[in-house]
Amino acid sequence: MQHCSRCVLPETFPGIQFDSVHVCNYCLSAQIPDDEKKKEYTKKFEDLLESVRGKYDYDVIMAYSGGKDSTYTLYVLAKKYGMRILALTFDNGFISPRAAKNIVHMTDLCGATSMFVRPSFELMKRVFAVAAKEDFYSPKTLDRASSICTTCIGHVKSLVLKTALHMGIPLAAYGWSPGQAPITSAIMQTSPRMQAITNKTVRDPLFKRFPDELKPFFISDEELKIDANRWPINIHPLAFMKYNENDIVKLIQSLGWVMPEDTDPNSSNCTLNALANYIHRQKFGFHPYAWEIAGIVRSGSMDREEGIKKTNQPEDMKMVRYGAERLGIEVK
Repeated sequence: MQHCSRCVLPETFPGIQFDSVHVCNYCLSAQIPDDEKKKEYTKKFEDLLESVRGKYDYDVIMAYSGGKDSTYTLYVLAKKYGMRILALTFDNGFISPRAAKNIVHMTDLCGATSMFVRPSFELMKRVFAVAAKEDFYSPKTLDRASSICTTCIGHVKSLVLKTALHMGIPLAAYGWSPGQAPITSAIMQTSPRMQAITNKTVRDPLFKRFPDELKPFFISDEELKIDANRWPINIHPLAFMKYNENDIVKLIQSLGWVMPEDTDPNSSNCTLNALANYIHRQKFGFHPYAWEIAGIVRSGSMDREEGIKKTNQPEDMKMVRYGAERLGIEVK
């Protein structure tokens, strides 16, 4: 399989085209933030934190998976910026036991309040089994994440927003890597209008299959009527901070965070990720992390060779079968 000579996107990636030196159209159109742009966003970010610090019960709600990126983001917000944090963890039934211990340890270390939301496993089992077998999200959505991961993160983002709205928390933080979201969305005001679009993309396809059981976890049409000035501002600071995966892991390990041994190479918290990646590659012919890793490589935060390895390494079939057996599905 051929890949872009600049990033890691393969020839099987939807809509890809190559120029005469085999650079893909996504690289040619990508806008990579320079140091001045990062400084601009850092100043905007720090001014925003200063404007809300200490004015509410919590300054920020953090979507906290216990993985490396969200752990680092939590640490920076707590220790560098002194924010009061509510760390919300969505327990999808597949959190690595080691990751669960990391969550407790790091929230204690950072002085954050830890909130776990854990739907019944039988419900999550049915939801993820449907996501594994059916393609009910738009093709564009599945360019950037597997159907299983899209389902899970849809729950996470909605729960974070719902909690922020009802508890009056002004900021909602995420540990997105530089490849997951562009710097232009690193500081973004949420709104009923934007959320209505998100509902159509993720919530509504799920509601067609689970019309009642998933309602407690998603923003309702009634909640869309909440006054726009009460909606939080989303922040994902890794978009403009120095990002190096190895350095991040070394730092948080020095703080007592331990890398789980029961997750695949692209996750440091979820034991279902190997199955999600395997199914996506079988269906679509490219790794669901290819878009994210391509962005990290373009930003200069990862060597292309390392990115190629990450997106071409076969899944550990023991991990794949573990996820499939727990969901009650078969894999080829």
